[in-house]
Amino acid sequence: MTPERFAKLRRALERRQPDLTVLADAVHKPHNVSAILRTCDAVGIHRLHAVSPDGPIRRHHMMAGGSKRWVEVVTHASAEDAAATLRGDGWQLAASHAERGARDYRDVDYTGKIAIILGAELYGPSEQALSQADFSIRIPMHGLVESLNVSVAAAVILFEAERQRREAGLYDQPRLDTQEFNRTLFEWAYPDIARRCRARNLPYPSLADDGTLLGNPLVDDG
Repeated sequence: MTPERFAKLRRALERRQPDLTVLADAVHKPHNVSAILRTCDAVGIHRLHAVSPDGPIRRHHMMAGGSKRWVEVVTHASAEDAAATLRGDGWQLAASHAERGARDYRDVDYTGKIAIILGAELYGPSEQALSQADFSIRIPMHGLVESLNVSVAAAVILFEAERQRREAGLYDQPRLDTQEFNRTLFEWAYPDIARRCRARNLPYPSLADDGTLLGNPLVDDG
């Protein structure tokens, strides 16, 4: 781990937005999952939620880039479970869905604690997910097609959120709590050591300002 690489990881974490997320409602195609993850990383989303009854979602190996390491994915068995978890933590839920009465996506305030619900490729959010949303948002369409690809819609909406948050100064200082910031920074910088520490129930070693390990419990532990 070079000091330059460590500084780059730190800068990315300092811009993470703990109160902006996506809830992917049964988005099945790996290339769409990977493209959404890539956009989440680009706008500073720290954690994505996904409805995936069958367990971990699949990412396309050619499109994920490094995003599979940088954006945590939390899976839920159902839209109701996901919504209950998010709402219990104070999230507002906005479903991307071109239904009557949906707001123009540019007329929504994304500077609060908000989760964007994105639906499956063909049908959009499920009825279960829509019933859990606080409101719906739409991207105006002026041609003959009725909707955008889900990963494209994610990019359009999330970069509007990025614009608002940047103008509000929400990228200007670290916003993750100190414990999560330090834990994530270590896992990004030393993923193999972090994995082995977790397997042995050992604490992560401290890091110097340039990312140098200050001791190694795996060595000290023998």
